[in-house]
Amino acid sequence: MKQLIKKWNKISLVKRIICGLIIGLILGLTVPQITVISLLGDLFVGALRAIAPILVLFLVMGALANQKEGKQSNMKRVIFLYLLGTFLAGCVAVAASFLFPITITLTETASEAAAPSGIGEVLNSLLMSIVSNPVDALANANYLGILAWAALLGIALRKAGTGTKDAIMHIADALSQIVQWVISCAPFGVLGLVFTTISEQGLSSLLGYGRLILLLVGSMAFVAFVVNPLITFIGIRRNPYPLVLKCLKGSGITAFFTRSSAANIPVNMKLCEDLGLDRDTYAVSIPLGSTINMGGASVTISVLTLAAVHTLGISVDFPTAIILCVLAATSACGASGVAGGSLLLVPLACSLFGISDDIAMQVVGTGFIVGVIQDSCETAINSSTDVLYTAVAELSQRRKKAD
Repeated sequence: MKQLIKKWNKISLVKRIICGLIIGLILGLTVPQITVISLLGDLFVGALRAIAPILVLFLVMGALANQKEGKQSNMKRVIFLYLLGTFLAGCVAVAASFLFPITITLTETASEAAAPSGIGEVLNSLLMSIVSNPVDALANANYLGILAWAALLGIALRKAGTGTKDAIMHIADALSQIVQWVISCAPFGVLGLVFTTISEQGLSSLLGYGRLILLLVGSMAFVAFVVNPLITFIGIRRNPYPLVLKCLKGSGITAFFTRSSAANIPVNMKLCEDLGLDRDTYAVSIPLGSTINMGGASVTISVLTLAAVHTLGISVDFPTAIILCVLAATSACGASGVAGGSLLLVPLACSLFGISDDIAMQVVGTGFIVGVIQDSCETAINSSTDVLYTAVAELSQRRKKAD
């Protein structure tokens, strides 16, 4: 058995995940009634979500407590890249929606959840998340609250003894080791997740929304393979695709199947470590990115909003299109602070064109139908760029020092 496990572990993780994907697809199509297979996916995602909050708390707290005076940080660059990437993703979606306008069938289907009434409510939700009770923040995986408390504790502990600081870092290292154990189980988790999707949704249920899915996925693919490499090239001044593809392979694949940026935080932390990035930076930038780096959400909001606009025959001028890009990017940054994520921010964007809430929520209902693919691609883009932009910020600084 030990020899078998050793041979299994020698196979690259991506190849093992692909094996799990294929097996899950076959089982989902042939034996969908064996629902116990879904437990593998639930356990994998549950384990990642469970370890992520406490991992973030100790990594950030330890990084700040041990930070040396005068040490430069890349966080300003990272945040700028997060905001730039989210805005450009919205611009790509708006342009694609004008080049390939689509209409959708408006039915009585609508979500029962309440959408935010305005941008003020989104911002209020974000600010209240920051001042959340620390125990509540950990229990509910509120990463803005966790980051705030970790930062405060880390700064306060700078005057603590060496023993205290070492203990915090030892706990962070132990949690990182647990993360590696969980990630090694990814093939079985992906197997269960794919099985659940195929057995519950089927392949035929998505064919009727093919054009909408193609526009959403195509826009996100353009962001991943054109916009992000361009940003990366400007930052590092060399071929960007090795780094872009490494981030997509190392982070995007697992994020695609877990469909949770929060659950993918431990995966991104490990990838940053493998890339040799500064732990003090990525310990903060990765959990922050899962909250405000939402290029995929910006695409979703823009595409679904303009699909409703085209269906209703509303004309859109250039200034309004620019405003939509800004609104989509701003709203997307608050997506994780609103129950339901990016889809429930569509009515906010629809209000820009005077579309009623009743119709807007029908668009949200359409979004939930294609959500199996939309949410997976959206999370893959959001999560992989967390690592990519963190790497670009650090590598660009290294290049400037070398020059």
